[in-house]
Amino acid sequence: MLVKGIFDDQGLTIDEDYFLAFSPERIDPGNSTFGLRNTPKVVGGVTEESGRRAVALYERVVDTVVPVRGAREAETAKLLENTYRHINIALVNEMAKFCHELNIDLWEVIDAASTKPFGFQPFYPGPGVGGHCIPIDPNYLSYEVKKSLGYPFRFVELAQEINQSMPRYVAERAAEILNEDGKSVKSAKILLLGVTYKPDIADQRESPAVPVARELAKRGADLSYFDPHVEAWKSGPRFVTKTENDHLDQALSDADLAILLQKHGEFDVDSLAQKSRRFFDTRGCTDRSHAVRL
Repeated sequence: MLVKGIFDDQGLTIDEDYFLAFSPERIDPGNSTFGLRNTPKVVGGVTEESGRRAVALYERVVDTVVPVRGAREAETAKLLENTYRHINIALVNEMAKFCHELNIDLWEVIDAASTKPFGFQPFYPGPGVGGHCIPIDPNYLSYEVKKSLGYPFRFVELAQEINQSMPRYVAERAAEILNEDGKSVKSAKILLLGVTYKPDIADQRESPAVPVARELAKRGADLSYFDPHVEAWKSGPRFVTKTENDHLDQALSDADLAILLQKHGEFDVDSLAQKSRRFFDTRGCTDRSHAVRL
């Protein structure tokens, strides 16, 4: 109600001088199937009349408008969507850890469970969560719950703890792989493949590649990265040098370990794994014999 307070302080009257509603963002960067027009738009007005006018506005540009009782319901719908993903990603991230210890192929487990035609939606583990929604919005909700009601939103707090642990876990697994070859992380040449938070885009906001790189650097690794969508890794640590496309094959053969952090469409992951001395696949994209999956 921040905006309403500003208008009210200026002596303006809602539904007379201005109309106010909330409609959460539902843009999925890089999604070639769903865009602004064909993604249903949730709309809630601060008042009934404001909601009606906002619905009329969005109906001119969006195929399906979903009116809800008010702005609070509209905003909470967005928070629920992101919290749902945040928690389910944390579930499979934690499973990735104990499945590795139990010698269970989690990727095959997820594929098998996905054959159930009802009651299951697949989520996949990875080196962490990124973007401006999932790592941030659920924690805003958790903060507001604790601030307003005095008790924690425990699911969100636990999910955050698990998801934030993944970059360090990736670094630990990288150390395991190098140890198997009689090598130390210190001074090892490690090539990071894909540093954006989503495939096929240049967006680096909250990308888990940054904390992964920092964890490896703390252990003394000699880092480089390759990403066709990132000209300069602005968010990345200064100690990570870029590998150009023309030098990728040489970089793969020179690296003690290549780590796939993001699976861009341009990546032939089987080929990348084949050209690497050792290959750590945090996205479950290859089952080549000398590749190690998360």
